[in-house]
Amino acid sequence: MSGPMLPPQKQKQVADRDAADRLAGDLAALVGSDWHRLHYGIAVSGGPDSMALLWLMASLLPGQVWAATVDHGLRKGSDDEARMVAGFCKREHIPHSTLRPPTPIKGSQQAAARTERYRLLEQWREAKELKHIVTAHHADDQLETIVMRLNRSSGVGGLAAIRARNGAILRPLLHWRRSELVHLALENDLPFVDDPSNSDDRFDRARLRHALQSQTALDPAAAAKSAAWLAEADEALDWAVERLIASWPDASDIAVIRDDGYPPEMFRRIVAQRLRANAPQLVLRGASLDGVIAAMHEGRRAMVGALLIDAVRGLEGTIWRISAAPRRKAAKKG
Repeated sequence: MSGPMLPPQKQKQVADRDAADRLAGDLAALVGSDWHRLHYGIAVSGGPDSMALLWLMASLLPGQVWAATVDHGLRKGSDDEARMVAGFCKREHIPHSTLRPPTPIKGSQQAAARTERYRLLEQWREAKELKHIVTAHHADDQLETIVMRLNRSSGVGGLAAIRARNGAILRPLLHWRRSELVHLALENDLPFVDDPSNSDDRFDRARLRHALQSQTALDPAAAAKSAAWLAEADEALDWAVERLIASWPDASDIAVIRDDGYPPEMFRRIVAQRLRANAPQLVLRGASLDGVIAAMHEGRRAMVGALLIDAVRGLEGTIWRISAAPRRKAAKKG
């Protein structure tokens, strides 16, 4: 026989404690046993997922949590959302900052806004001397990202999708469902808003989110686990490539690329790693990287940004060398 039914208020207390314990386990898995001694910055947009994260973190670590809302000023009402978060934080005695870009967002709006958001958050984290920034990305976000990357023919690294830890950024909710976070927000009377861009069909992610919400064939929780394993595989491959390069007789010469019959994925990473060593800002992947490798194996000169890759044939066979492309001469004025 089951025990007596708990009264509703007691049930809620148990559920809240279970949720906090679950988050504690997720944080411990990401940062280790000292997770409870650290100070965290929470990125809070005002949506139900980030408000639930803020409430959980503040409940779990009172006095060790700061909140920040990035207001890009890209749409009407965004300042009201920032004020709503600020009001909640004032009521709960959580320090809060509203961060705004110094200049208007340009270029691809969503991509540029994302880059600026993380720049502002990192600047704020350093100023507040916080150990980590915590975001509310969850399993449904992860599934959306995986499907988007599949549509772009991504490899292992791309399909690892959203990383649970990336530098100072922590995403402990990647195994939580959006519905669980919405339920927490509703059960605890947390104020929240729905960002209208999440349902704006002008954006790829919004269209995909709408399509995924109406399907049952793909399990977001299972997809999140697969993404985590792919992230581990990606790290393992990079680890192996670093040690492989270190074993070369000329490993200290960052201009050298060798191929001793390595599997294609290993050689891709060797080439990408060597190019980054010469030009840290260079990002080359997918079809562009494969095009460079095809030219190398065909004995053709490959040009990548301001770098050249040339084949050098010797007694040991063919190696490749990276060099700076010659500067173009300025056209003479007639």
